[in-house]
Amino acid sequence: MQKEEQIDEIINRALAEDLSSGDITTDTLISENWRGKAQVVVKAAGVLAGIEIARRVFLKVDPEIRMHVLIQDGTNVKPGDVAALVEGKFSGILKAERTAMNFLQHLSGVASETARYVEAVKGLRVKILDTRKTLPGLRVLEKYAVRMGGGHNHRMCLGDSVLIKDNHLAVLINQGLSLKEIVAKARREAPAHLKVEVEVKTPEETLQATEAGADIVMLDNMGLEAMRQAVRLVKGRALIEASGGITLANVWAVAEIGVDFISIGAITHSARALDISLEFEER
Repeated sequence: MQKEEQIDEIINRALAEDLSSGDITTDTLISENWRGKAQVVVKAAGVLAGIEIARRVFLKVDPEIRMHVLIQDGTNVKPGDVAALVEGKFSGILKAERTAMNFLQHLSGVASETARYVEAVKGLRVKILDTRKTLPGLRVLEKYAVRMGGGHNHRMCLGDSVLIKDNHLAVLINQGLSLKEIVAKARREAPAHLKVEVEVKTPEETLQATEAGADIVMLDNMGLEAMRQAVRLVKGRALIEASGGITLANVWAVAEIGVDFISIGAITHSARALDISLEFEER
């Protein structure tokens, strides 16, 4: 499925969830002939993401609604900024409002949280990555929001690269395979263009994975000293990703060790929605 089709499917599903039985309040009280304007107003500092998704929601409900985008995705915003103007029938705007704002608030929250981590390691060569810890069905949008916040995408899906994690290792080692044999099997049987990454928990495992020929080693929940030792052992023979237990308080300390990537699930699974609202203009 193409990305645009995925986005349409997500929007359609969200609107069906909210409007499956119609909008009894709007249908009862608001005349179809009444028209007006509203503003999309930012209430907190952050990074905007999802403004085009919000526009598409309004158009799905009523193709005659016009949304004039004033601030583009990826822009730093502050309280009082007007991100867009919405004009059309009150009924259509009201029916689309919650779904449009839900997308915009959530995606802006992801972008804003990502931007905080990116800013925290500014000046170092490390890249901030997301993970697959996304809300089911929203991955394509959340990973877009990560990019708007200055981060980079890891795997979009399980088919994007070979990532041999702890449970893969547990199964394979129980079958009698060594780490070297596991990496060799991955290289032999996976498509040749895909990178092979191995999750490790100790400096010793890091060395084993590197010597086995892994392209990337993921240092999972290691302490700072263990990570320093792991980086020294790799000696540039593989790329290094740090993951697990990383917060804004310690991300700089992890980055300056010399890892290439830091992957953070919290930028998607725990991002706080950015406060943004739709406000009708008063006559």
